[in-house]
Amino acid sequence: MLKTIAGLLTAALAATSLSAQSDAFHTGPVFAELGQIAGVTTTMAIPADAQFAVAFDTATRAEPGEVNRTLNSAARFINMHVAAGVPRENIRLAVVVHGRASLDLTRAEFYAGRQDGAENANAAAIEALLANDVQIILCGQTAAYYEIGVDDLLPGVDMALSAMTAHALLQQDGFTVNPF
Repeated sequence: MLKTIAGLLTAALAATSLSAQSDAFHTGPVFAELGQIAGVTTTMAIPADAQFAVAFDTATRAEPGEVNRTLNSAARFINMHVAAGVPRENIRLAVVVHGRASLDLTRAEFYAGRQDGAENANAAAIEALLANDVQIILCGQTAAYYEIGVDDLLPGVDMALSAMTAHALLQQDGFTVNPF
């Protein structure tokens, strides 16, 4: 019985902690529907003239009905840095997609045909990211493997020869790769 009470108490504390943690997150100044951020007291200053050029990489697809975690992270990156005082024009982002995540970049009909009629929850996120000058790039080798053509992609999504090519070109343009 004591183990049961201790287990219930631990679960209640964990739930309270998670609830308090999630309450700390709020919408950001650029994206209202994704990329929630938390205010943080920092000890590492961001220079007033900071310039960011960051490439995100993902091969992990979202479950039907959910937004791809990497797309959400790209929005969070912009939201948190703009909230911290970095001018939006000083932030350049790209998301390079390969592997199973490729389906997240496809038009409604194509996506539904491969996901038992499900709606692509990533479409609105991609539209918002593109409207904020985030490059969304699909690996052409992955596209060939999954039989995804350029016409199957959501408007504005680019097709590269490969993810490797996209990253090499982005690096030549000053982009760093986000390690997670």
